[in-house]
Amino acid sequence: MTTPPEIQPDHAATADRVCAIVVTFFPDPGTLRKLVADTVPQTDALVIVDNGASDDAFAGFRSRVENDKVVILKQPGNIGVAAAFNRGIAWASARGFSHVLLLDQDSEPAPGMVDTLMRAFTHFHAGRKVAAVGPRFHDAREDRYAPFVRIGFPLNRKMYDSGKEGLVACDFLISSGSLISLAALIDIGPMDENLFIDNVDLEWCFRASAKGYALVGVSTAAMHHHLGRDRQRLPFGLGRVKVHDPLRLYYIMRNRLLLYRLPHTPAVWIAQDMPRAAVKFLLFSLLIPPRLQNARFMLTGLRDGLLGRSGPYVENWGRKR
Repeated sequence: MTTPPEIQPDHAATADRVCAIVVTFFPDPGTLRKLVADTVPQTDALVIVDNGASDDAFAGFRSRVENDKVVILKQPGNIGVAAAFNRGIAWASARGFSHVLLLDQDSEPAPGMVDTLMRAFTHFHAGRKVAAVGPRFHDAREDRYAPFVRIGFPLNRKMYDSGKEGLVACDFLISSGSLISLAALIDIGPMDENLFIDNVDLEWCFRASAKGYALVGVSTAAMHHHLGRDRQRLPFGLGRVKVHDPLRLYYIMRNRLLLYRLPHTPAVWIAQDMPRAAVKFLLFSLLIPPRLQNARFMLTGLRDGLLGRSGPYVENWGRKR
């Protein structure tokens, strides 16, 4: 793996300035244009870190966005979500921005979301430094907004309403929609590029918490976002499950085992995640097609996680060449 670009403090930066960072991988141009249109008025700059789109994917789009406020950083290939965020963070740090707003290519920030998140940095009082704040988000395929989460055993505590002020201390935030302080990033460190994709946000949040930083959910800020490729209804009235491609299942299984090995991963999370991993394996290998392919990729991920292998998946059952 390459070394993440260094995040350098800019001592000349005095005002709050927000740079949005969008990671793309063969995006839908219309969806991406809407994201840019929703985000540009709320931020001081927007960086698109492109992880694999052909030139055709941005046809009719580059000329509209390549100006003083929007920049496209084209990567030589898929360097992973963590590395792509780090490239954008380094760009923002070198130019004196105080905060970065991380976004996936299919996210839709609501009007005023960034201002609401920024106010949360100064209004949250708990005797701790704030590393990141995040909005509540809604997947159109779900019937309610996703909750903020406090890790517990045997079950997490899910909080749908964060009270009068709209602020709640939580144990992790999804990367998309997270507004992160550059000062915190300098202390906590960049995203872990060894994970490549999946659980990158979880690992960084665990690291931030271990250093004494607070993570804050803001229920008065909203964002629409897609989690998972699809939804599938389970038999016997057991509800619906988020569907992932086999390759994504590889990272889901491998990276949770890599997190188990890290000293800053809470033991309570490991204890309650192990049964969840077993349930996921059974669901995707027995009930959700393509079952055999799902099982193969998940077994490969579990094996590579046990062996401590990281980085991008390599063919031949995940073995490194």
